[in-house]
Amino acid sequence: MRRCHRIILLVLTALTVMGCATLRQDFETPIVNVSAVRPLPSDSLVPRFEIVLHIVNPNRSPLKLQGLVYTLALDGHKLLTGAANDLPTIDGYGEGEAVVIAAASLLSSIRFLTDLMHSQRETIAFELKAKLDPGGIRPSIHVSENGEINLSAPPVN
Repeated sequence: MRRCHRIILLVLTALTVMGCATLRQDFETPIVNVSAVRPLPSDSLVPRFEIVLHIVNPNRSPLKLQGLVYTLALDGHKLLTGAANDLPTIDGYGEGEAVVIAAASLLSSIRFLTDLMHSQRETIAFELKAKLDPGGIRPSIHVSENGEINLSAPPVN
């Protein structure tokens, strides 16, 4: 009898693992862009910002987010970090916005400004990272974007 229970348990475990493996075969990573950055009043030396993230869901199923963590680094200095847990559901093949309150790292900001003042360069490297948590047993979704900001380009009107 015990052997029969073990075999049934083993078969159920294998079916569960196979089901999880097929769960995300056609899943595409959502697209996350910064659509606005607004300074917030602060009672401390650490500046705070409201960052509006525009999220595009390229999948047929809705994206129900439980949480989101966001970081922005310039030239390797992690300047802004923030998190949010009051997030909208992004419909399948839809888009929406999430607001993240981010705090600046005072020491990283000082290091970045010091490096910027001591070097003559025309570009600054940036890295945006966002971790989207769909909750439940589904794994977190990691989104990142890297690039350069051209400091010598004329402003766009």
